[in-house]
This record gives sequence, C-alpha cells and structure tokens, in this order.
Amino acid sequence: MYSGSYDDYEGSYDRGGYNEYDYEPHSGDPQADLEYDHRMHSGYARIPDTVKNFLGFLCNAINEGQLFEIQNLYENTFPKLTEQFYDKTPWPEEAEVRQVVGEDQLFLILYKELYFRHLYARCPNNLNLQARYNSFNNYCDLLNCILGADRPVNLVLPDQWLWELIDEFIYQFQSFSQYRARLAKRSREEIEETTSSKNYKIWNVLCMLNALHSLVDKSNIKKQLEVYASGGDPDSVAGEFGRHSLYKMLGYFSLVALLRLHSLLGDYYQAIKVLENIEIHKKSQYSHIPACQISTSYYVGFAYMMMRRYSDAIRTFSSILLYIQRTKQLFQSRTYQNDQINKQTEQMYHLLAICLVLHPQCIDDSIQQHLREKNYHEKMFKMQCGDLSEFEACFQFACPKFLLAHPPSLTGNTPAEADYMKDATKHQTEVFMDEVIQQKMLPTIRSYLKLYTTLPLYKLATFMNPSSQTTEKDCAALRTHLLCFKHKMKNVVWTKGTSGLEGSFQSGSELDFYIDHDMIHIADTKVANRYGDFFIRKILKFEELNHKLHSIKL
Repeated sequence: MYSGSYDDYEGSYDRGGYNEYDYEPHSGDPQADLEYDHRMHSGYARIPDTVKNFLGFLCNAINEGQLFEIQNLYENTFPKLTEQFYDKTPWPEEAEVRQVVGEDQLFLILYKELYFRHLYARCPNNLNLQARYNSFNNYCDLLNCILGADRPVNLVLPDQWLWELIDEFIYQFQSFSQYRARLAKRSREEIEETTSSKNYKIWNVLCMLNALHSLVDKSNIKKQLEVYASGGDPDSVAGEFGRHSLYKMLGYFSLVALLRLHSLLGDYYQAIKVLENIEIHKKSQYSHIPACQISTSYYVGFAYMMMRRYSDAIRTFSSILLYIQRTKQLFQSRTYQNDQINKQTEQMYHLLAICLVLHPQCIDDSIQQHLREKNYHEKMFKMQCGDLSEFEACFQFACPKFLLAHPPSLTGNTPAEADYMKDATKHQTEVFMDEVIQQKMLPTIRSYLKLYTTLPLYKLATFMNPSSQTTEKDCAALRTHLLCFKHKMKNVVWTKGTSGLEGSFQSGSELDFYIDHDMIHIADTKVANRYGDFFIRKILKFEELNHKLHSIKL
C-alpha cells in the first residue's frame, strides 16, 4: 500500500483497489457491460478522475489510520479540489461516491458530513428542507457509530477535522432554527412540516444537548481536565474511551459547543459553568486549534459582558485579540473557518469598545492603537456621549445570532409574512440596552470628577444640567447617579486558579470618591503607566529583528 502524499500519487491512483469497475466497454461479459453502462449513465462518469483519486486515497488513509495523510488530504487537497471543481456546485452525491469507494459505511458518513458542510457554505440554493433533514440524520448515524460501540471505534481523524465537525453541528442547528422561525416566503405545508410532531426531534435543542453531553460523558473529559489543571496525569482517569484521541478531543470540543449553544439561548451562567474545569485564560494542550480557541474566547467574553463582569470580558477579549494580531498570517487564506475567524475578530473589537466605555481601564498598547486606527475611537466617543443608537448598533453587529429554544407557535391567524427569527435577538438587545440606560450618565460624571479633588454636589448638578436652574430635586437625582456609579464600577473579577464563575468583588474604576454632606471628595486611583515594561518589549523586539538580520547575512 502506498504511503506517500496524495500530491505525489495524483493521477495514478487505482481507485482504492476497486478494480471490479475497471471494465472496458463491450468486454464480451454481459454482466460487466451492464455495470459499465449503468455507471456511464449515472453520476460516476461526471466525477473528474482527480476527484475519484482523492476519494479513494482518502478512504484508504482513513481505513489504515494514516493521520498525516488524512490531515494533508483534508486541510490542503479537499479545499483545492473544491475551488477547482465545486466552487458553486455540490460535491458528488453519495450514490456516485459509493461507486468509487464501495460500501464503506463509515467513510460514506464522513464524506456526507463534508458534502453537507460544503452545501451550507457554498450552495445555499441547493439547501432545501430535505437536505437539512438528511444532514441531521447523517450526524445521528455518525454519533451512533461513535457512541454506540462497546469499544473505542478504530478511527483516527485530525483534531482540526474533529473541531470543524462539532462546530458545523452547532452551525447547522443554528441555521435550521433560524429557517424554522422565518415564516415569510414559505408555503403553509412546509411550515407545518417543520413544526409537526413527526419531525419534532430533527434539529431539536434537547437532542443537541443530549448529543453533546453524551460525547462529554463518554470521553470523561471533565475529570481529565480537573486532573490536568492540578498537575496530574489525565490518562489516569480517562478510562478506555477517554484515552482514545478521537473521544478525548470530541469531548473537549463538545464543551466549547455547549458554551456556544447556551450563549445562543441566552443562558450565560450555564455557558460559563460548562467550562468550570478549564482555566480559560491559560493555554493548554487542548487549545491548539486556533478556531476553537478564538470561538471559545468570543463566547466567554460575550457571556461575561452580559453578566456585567466587564473586567473579565475585557481581559478575555484583549488576550485573544493579541493572539490574533501575532498570528494573523494564519487566517489569510479563503476558507469558511478563516472567514468566521475574521468576522469574530471584528465582533470582538466592537464588544471590547462597548466594555471599555462602560468600564474604562488600561489595555495593551497595540490593542488600543488598533482601536484608534480602525475608527472604533469615533464609535467609543459617541457611546461616551450617551448615544444609545450607537450602543445598539455595535451590540447588534457584534452579538451572536440568538435562537428561540422552541419553534414559533402557529395559529390559524398567523400571518404568512411573519418572521420570528429576530425575536430572540430583539429580546437580548432590550436586556442589554436596559443596562446601558442605567449607566447613561456615568461617563459624563466620570469626566467631571477627573478634573477635581473636591467638588460641591450642587456645582456638579449644575454642570450636568446647565440649561436650567439647579434644584434640590436635581441634587437628589445626582446622588442616585453617584450611588449607581459606585455600584456599577464594582463587579466580580476572576482570580487565578478558580473556575470561570468564581471571583471576588473588586472596584474597576480609576476614580474613588465619597460624599461628606454636600461635598464630593475624589481620589485618583489610576495606576501610572509602567514605562519599564514598554521599553523592555521594544528592546526584545529589536533584538529579535537583529538576530533575524544576522541569520540572513550568514
């Protein structure tokens, strides 16, 4: 069996040993001629030889557990062939592929996962209701094969494929939920079919949760992470399935998928809780897939923001955005995963801008510079001035596409043009804007307090409302705003070595003050910039450049 790379073997592959298909026309054998005519009039003849070679070689590589070859075929060859032959059209159907690889059920399930993923990404016009059902059933077949076995399945796949498999599982559920909630331009029969009892379990949220938790339990990943965090050996508690790379990584990626799913449903506490055994702000052996790491940080940061834990949200966004800045060359090629990463990067900058307006604090210079250069500074200025429409626009751009946990209830009076897809997003936007409205006056109050060490309450009330004469009622309202300032600037902050939900109450404001009768006493608690750290970073950077130049000269 050939063990080289696909590129070396391209054009000479023998279709994976299925030579029973290599008959010449009019061979004299009636059965052979019948099979040949059937194949020539089916989709088999339409498959380019290069694609047939790829399918056969991928099938053999999976059956023989050649991880390096599988990774090369999946990450390099499959995207190239997609661009070359199937940029805007579907890949061959299962029946056509079966004539190339034979009755290899596990491979056909994996192939159909790629087929439907491509359909969702590149061929939306071919994505009808039946295709959505077939995709769900294919995922069920795959999960039954993996979870229903008495012993670990003899299957090895690259971690990148495993992550994208789970990520796509959530995406397709999200896509179906939105499709089901959008009643406009759909026939009454189709609407009733998607909400009927016989199809109730297809892309059902309870089925999704059950599948993901089953993968987590089968892999014993929670205990493994707990032992790993304490410096122990995860394999000691992994069990038979957990020691297998396939189950271990599917379990870990399922935890991230649960984080995403709970966030889409608006349950932010549970979203963070599923990661209780993962130290979010620490890189580990499980966080080597960039797309997984970035998606985790996006949903963790967003959940923190919605829980009013702005310091933790800012830390989470700043950390991952620094990582993206340093590795941005990895995300330049055009793939659906890289497109998603680039979109989430823009979303996280918007969320970071919101958090910095609501809870100002120092961040890394390079992130601050990017905010200034990309016009986020203008958005932040509008939000600081109390522009609620800017808050709402930034939130709606940056938030995930929330889902309804149940299909819309239909009555005889339900209008045909009804669209419930945005109801969940509208509700979450209202929750967020209620919080913003409570803090609307705080940026203005902060700007005045930073100018004084003592300030009469009456005078600050005059500054806040210069167009009319200040009254006792205005002073009383200002006291309420100052108490709100104290309250909102103090929130739970994560402490090292604890789970994502734990932490201690800390004040994140650079200003502290107290009111003595009618006088406000202000103390500036802002920590001075550590210029030493700045110069050390620059020195190390120049030394690295000098070393590279020296290497080039040599």
